[in-house]
Amino acid sequence: MGRMTATPSPSPAAAPSGGATRRSNARRVLLAAPRGYCAGVDRAVIAVEKALEQYGAPIYVRHEIVHNKYVVQTLEKKGAIFVDVTAEVPEGSIVMFSAHGVAPTVHAEAAERKLATIDATCPLVTKVHKEAVRFAKEDYDILLIGHEGHEEVIGTSGEAPDHIQLVDGPEDVANVEVRDESKVVWLSQTTLSVDETMETVDALKSKFPNLLSPPSDDICYATQNRQIAVKKLAEEAELVIVVGSKNSSNSIRMVEVALDAGAPAAHLVDFASEIDEAWLEGVTTVGLTSGASVPDVLVDGVLEWLAERGYADVETVKTADESITFSLPKELRRDLRAEAAALSAE
Repeated sequence: MGRMTATPSPSPAAAPSGGATRRSNARRVLLAAPRGYCAGVDRAVIAVEKALEQYGAPIYVRHEIVHNKYVVQTLEKKGAIFVDVTAEVPEGSIVMFSAHGVAPTVHAEAAERKLATIDATCPLVTKVHKEAVRFAKEDYDILLIGHEGHEEVIGTSGEAPDHIQLVDGPEDVANVEVRDESKVVWLSQTTLSVDETMETVDALKSKFPNLLSPPSDDICYATQNRQIAVKKLAEEAELVIVVGSKNSSNSIRMVEVALDAGAPAAHLVDFASEIDEAWLEGVTTVGLTSGASVPDVLVDGVLEWLAERGYADVETVKTADESITFSLPKELRRDLRAEAAALSAE
C-alpha cells in the first residue's frame, strides 16, 4: 500500500528494552518507546492511501490529515489535495476529514456541495465530541481545556457552541464565567500536556467546587505514553530531540515536558538536517523520541545523523506497550465515486 512507516534499522549496539544506567564517557542515544505513530494517526494515513488506491486521485482532504510535514508532502505526491475550506473542493468529489475532527457545520457544507465524504476523525476525538453533545443536551456549561485555533478545539466547540467556552491554560481560569456553578463540566483537547491540563483542572475546581469531570480521561493514551517516556529520557539525557512538526500540538508538548522534567535542553525538528551540531557540545547522552504523527523513517534519519557524529550506541527506554488499533472509516467499504456522481447529478 506504500505505507510511510519504516522499521528502524537495528543499531549495532542496541540494548534490550528498559531503563538505562549512565556511563561516564560513552556517547549514546536513549531511544523512547513508545514513540511515533499512534493508532488514530495510523488509521488516518492508511485511510488516505487506501482511498487513493480504491478511487484514484485526486482525493481531497480538509486540512492536513495529521500534523506532519513529511506525511503531508508524501501523500500529496500520491495524489491527495489538502484544502483549508470545504468550498475549495469541486462539487461531486470525494473529501476526507482529518484525524482532528470537524464541526457539524462542515458536514453540512459537504452535503451542500454534493461531496462524498470519508470521516477519518480519530475515535478518541469522536469520544470528546459525543461528550460535548451529551452535556450540552443536559444544559451544562462545558469548559473545554485546549489551545485556541487548534483544529481539534474548533471541531469540538462546533458541536455545542452555545454551551462551550475555551480555557487556554491555568492563567485563563480567572476569565471563566458560568450560568450555574452546579452544572459545570470540563473536557479537553486530546493532545495536551497531562500535567498542564491537571493544573488547569485544579484551578477550575478551586473556582467551581462542583466541577464535573468527564466519564473518562480525554487526553489520549498515546499522548500520555509519549510524555511519560520523554520524562524518563529527561532523567539522564543532557539533550532531548523530539522529531515532529511545529504545528503538532503533541510534539510541542513533549519538548515542554522534557524541559519541565529536568532536561537541560530540548528541541523540536522535522528532519535530521534541522539539528544544530552546536546542541551536541558537551553532551554525552541524547534522548530521542517523536510525536504521534511521525513515521519512524524520520527517527531513523536522526539516528543515522547522530551515529555519524559518534552517537552510535542506541539504548531503548521502554515505558509502555501499545497494542491499540482502530478499524478504517466505514466509508472505505462503499463505492464513493459512484455516490459522488449520483449526488452531483441530483
